[in-house]
Amino acid sequence: MDTRRSEQAGEASQVGIRAQSGSLAPGRVVGDGRYRLLAQFGVDERAAAHLWRARDGQLKRDVALTLLVGDPADAEAARLARRTLERAAHASKFGHGGVARVLDVLSLGSGVTSSEGLLGVVVAEWTKGSDLIDLVAQRPVAPAAAARMVQALAEAVDHAHQNGLVLGLDHPQRLRLTPDGALKLAFPGPLPEATLRDDVKALGAVLYLLLTGRWALPGGPAAIPAAPHSPNGRVIPPRSLVATVPVELSSLAVRTIEDGGHGGIRTSAAILRVLDQVAEAEERTQLIKAVGEDEAVAEPDGTVWTTKKPVKDVARRKKLAFGVTVLVVATVVILAWGGMMLINLFQGESKSSGPQINVAASPSSQVAPPSGEQPPPGQPTTPAPPGVGAAVQPSAVAVFNPGSKGDSPGRAKNTTDGDAGTGWKTDEYDKQFPVLKDGVGLIMTFKDPVNLSQLKIDAGSPGSKVEIRSADKKNPKLDETKVVGSGELAAGESTIALQQPQQAQYFIIWITQLGENDKGKFVTEIKELTFLPAG
Repeated sequence: MDTRRSEQAGEASQVGIRAQSGSLAPGRVVGDGRYRLLAQFGVDERAAAHLWRARDGQLKRDVALTLLVGDPADAEAARLARRTLERAAHASKFGHGGVARVLDVLSLGSGVTSSEGLLGVVVAEWTKGSDLIDLVAQRPVAPAAAARMVQALAEAVDHAHQNGLVLGLDHPQRLRLTPDGALKLAFPGPLPEATLRDDVKALGAVLYLLLTGRWALPGGPAAIPAAPHSPNGRVIPPRSLVATVPVELSSLAVRTIEDGGHGGIRTSAAILRVLDQVAEAEERTQLIKAVGEDEAVAEPDGTVWTTKKPVKDVARRKKLAFGVTVLVVATVVILAWGGMMLINLFQGESKSSGPQINVAASPSSQVAPPSGEQPPPGQPTTPAPPGVGAAVQPSAVAVFNPGSKGDSPGRAKNTTDGDAGTGWKTDEYDKQFPVLKDGVGLIMTFKDPVNLSQLKIDAGSPGSKVEIRSADKKNPKLDETKVVGSGELAAGESTIALQQPQQAQYFIIWITQLGENDKGKFVTEIKELTFLPAG
């Protein structure tokens, strides 16, 4: 794939790939003799930036090089290159899974000599996967997949903009598709004049490209057809080119790219909100289609096969069956107990003299008697800890990520679904909190205020540290919340007792330190949550 892409890049850019000292070709060594060029992956002609895969001769690893080609005697070109290098150096402090990490920045006199015909080099980690151009070369991407790809990239932009950084992803050859299906900025190096707005417009252009195979911004590579425009100069909506594109995605792409009008989208946060809504709608549509197809065939393992795609519905069916079973067993217990009370009443016997009735039921199917009464005869009970009442269930769980988006918001609800096989994870971070941000967490909303005493957390990431915070509104700022407890999570279930019972309708589990996985990444996983009020 890499060799073929290199050939395509060379054919697509006939403007030349020659530096002042000779041709930039595979095998040449740059960067003061350290980096051997392997294959070219594009040219951003706007900045004379040549994008290469190279081999680091010192550390014996592949890297991504953005070579700024030019004449050192050209004062204006040298000034613009310095500005690009400064912005790239600033971005080296930023870490996110959607952006290749900047390893080094070389400038004239500092890693680059004037004889090389280069004005500077940005060195980044190499991103495995495939080119974005290769992805759309045959056919556009399915709308749902396109939305997910842009969603991951938009989260990176959102994080960067919160730190005041411009990423400079407004050129498709700077992006690569990772093996896990995520888009990543593989060749960092924003143009000198690039703005935050340019990053946002680039997200719309990438979405447009995935949906149509066409690039809708100026300065794109010759290998990609330009997006068509109407006589009034407006870009033609993707849906007009590909009929299967949903109206919401088509509108999102156009509204993000265009500057005029009052309906434009100006921030990555706004893009993420729309993509979340589209993703949820798509999931519902696919589920309805999969279950409702006349030609659907149910396999023994619970898989529903349709003519379009297989949909695994095992977990959903198990939960439904479990709920029905609990309801039936509970009904039997109550009816049996009521029957015994009537028999005792007519026979004039005390409650303790009747025969015992044992119902085989799991602890989760036991029904608590009304307050002040004894449990049904023969029904085992699990007493709550002293001073602690029965568990209460929140009405909603959401990711608490002030000023940001991401960290799997759609999975937050899994922490209270009664299934330890599901759960919620933070994003994987290259650095520990609070280097990139102060933390992230979950916010629980209860239907009515609860007097919380303890919290049990079933976690899969030992070493994580959390604070339990209370809040008096649904979307508070962090400094508007109050710490009422804290602890370190072990593998499995950990119990965190609050400093004293706390009355509130909103509680937050705020992660201040992440665990570490076997890949050396920092992440916290929460499987199940149990909330215990004061007894």
